[in-house]
Amino acid sequence: MKPRLDLVGIVVQDMRASLDFYRLLGLAFPDGAESEDHVEVTLEGGLRVAWDSAEVIRSFDPEWQPPTGGPAIGLAFLCGAPAEVDAVYAEIVAAGYPSHKEPWDAFWGQRYAQLRDPDGVPVDLFAAL
Repeated sequence: MKPRLDLVGIVVQDMRASLDFYRLLGLAFPDGAESEDHVEVTLEGGLRVAWDSAEVIRSFDPEWQPPTGGPAIGLAFLCGAPAEVDAVYAEIVAAGYPSHKEPWDAFWGQRYAQLRDPDGVPVDLFAAL
């Protein structure tokens, strides 16, 4: 069997803040997930996304340090229409999460916006124009 991408992992400093952010993007988490050190969801299509506290990572890699000089990963969420990019962006910013770049019509033919999750991970929203 060839290896296949199965899981994207995100290391978080504050599980509750991170899960609250991703709930605004439509992800569902089990009750009580905020108090766990490892949480994962399976997306449509089977890809899993996991959130781990820094403590969990250090339990098997004691020298682990958060990335410096910029995020180690970026995520992008497809929206159904350009207006949805604007609406989701506005909802997340109104909830107190940081904007990186307000929605714009990108030269490559998409409505695009950029946010940051509570740990600084870039999260893009996009839809075809």
